[in-house]
Amino acid sequence: MKFAYLLRSVVSGDQAVRQILADRLRHRACLAAFRDDTRGSVAIIFGLTIITLCAMIGLAVDYSRFVNARNQTIAATDAAVLAGARAMQTNGGDQSAALKVAATYYQQAVKDRIDVIHDSDSITFAVTDGGTSMSTLGNVRIATPFMSFVHTPSLPLLRADGSDYSKAILSVGGNGETSLEVSLMLDITGSMAGQKLTDMKSAASDLVNIVVWDNQSEYTSKIAIVPFAYDVRLPTAAFTKATGYSTSSKYPCVVERTGTQKYTDAAPKSAQYVMVHSSSSSKIAPTCDLPLAAEALPLTNNKSTLLSKISGLQTAGSTAGHIGTAWAWYMLSPNWSSLWPSASSTPAAYGTEKLNKIAVLMTDGEYNTSYTSGGYAVSESINGTKVTCKNSANTDCSGAQAVAQCKAMKAKGIEVYTVGFQLGGSQLAINTLSSCATDADHFYNSSTGDALKAAFRDIALKISTLYLSQ
Repeated sequence: MKFAYLLRSVVSGDQAVRQILADRLRHRACLAAFRDDTRGSVAIIFGLTIITLCAMIGLAVDYSRFVNARNQTIAATDAAVLAGARAMQTNGGDQSAALKVAATYYQQAVKDRIDVIHDSDSITFAVTDGGTSMSTLGNVRIATPFMSFVHTPSLPLLRADGSDYSKAILSVGGNGETSLEVSLMLDITGSMAGQKLTDMKSAASDLVNIVVWDNQSEYTSKIAIVPFAYDVRLPTAAFTKATGYSTSSKYPCVVERTGTQKYTDAAPKSAQYVMVHSSSSSKIAPTCDLPLAAEALPLTNNKSTLLSKISGLQTAGSTAGHIGTAWAWYMLSPNWSSLWPSASSTPAAYGTEKLNKIAVLMTDGEYNTSYTSGGYAVSESINGTKVTCKNSANTDCSGAQAVAQCKAMKAKGIEVYTVGFQLGGSQLAINTLSSCATDADHFYNSSTGDALKAAFRDIALKISTLYLSQ
């Protein structure tokens, strides 16, 4: 009715009604225009987007600073542990000094690092794994102001699982990528009785534990042990091949070699055999100064066998050091490989790639015994005074023969370390060992049991290869 009235009014020309209707139509048109206008939505979307974009930029800034600082910290700890471990190789194993070197390297390396939270850097270093590694301890945090909006005001630079923690290992192991053959000559003469023998066993065992690593699948580390006194005792089969002595003997001990090959490692054969130790000056009467427990052990990587051999050593007799020196060489010489039935005991060829041959010669005094052409012992001193060695088959005293052997050994590429133990100021002993060593840094003159152990450990560290395990 109302609409019909309005319609009639419009038709009949009622001006007021037409105005009301026009107003209503304009109002509806305005509402429709407002509804269909999309210009305001762009501003709203932009407002929401800029907030998200700023948050992402902030997080990116925080993360970039974190990664940068983390990389700088890891690089600094890598350099520090390598420097510290290297210091242990060259300073005689002084751990305190090595730790100071590591700390100094670290502080220098982080001088230009992005600012971290004040007093949050607790990075320190420790000598681990029985003195053969240097590791990183502690952590450091960096502020993350943008991440604080999600309740993360700071982050540690190193992962809690330890995977970022630098560790430098003085490796004689597979990761060092070098194989080793080490011959260890050990003095078990009578003067070594008591505490000296105990100290020597401890030092030698320590070297074995460091040098013989667990995983021998790719690179190997083998040690031979040559106990000596008046003579060197061999396994029976090796004794026969070394001496040419075919008669069965329960005393398989050997002394020096004579002839043109006396100071070489030429293979044993007729006119090049070593002499049998004889108890008679007129005939061959095989004898042994060393007990069965002191039988020489060829190259092996069996740590238990090596440690058992060292543990069972006992003292006996005088000091024929040139015989111990010769057999320390023969154990490393490929020319003498026929003596050892096991392939694992066979020395590799000279010049083998990624292989080091090393002899460690240890004694507590002057070499004082040589032998006649019949293998009979000749004393080289009377009442403590050195005499000429003209009655020796080689007309040279034991010390001179040892020096000649060492010279020839080094010419073959064998690295020679010598260790004197409580030499009592004997200049002759010092001269012999100094001349045998590869250089002055390869000679140790130990006056105490602790010094002897430090010497053996230093040798183990020097023949190690540094690498980062993580």
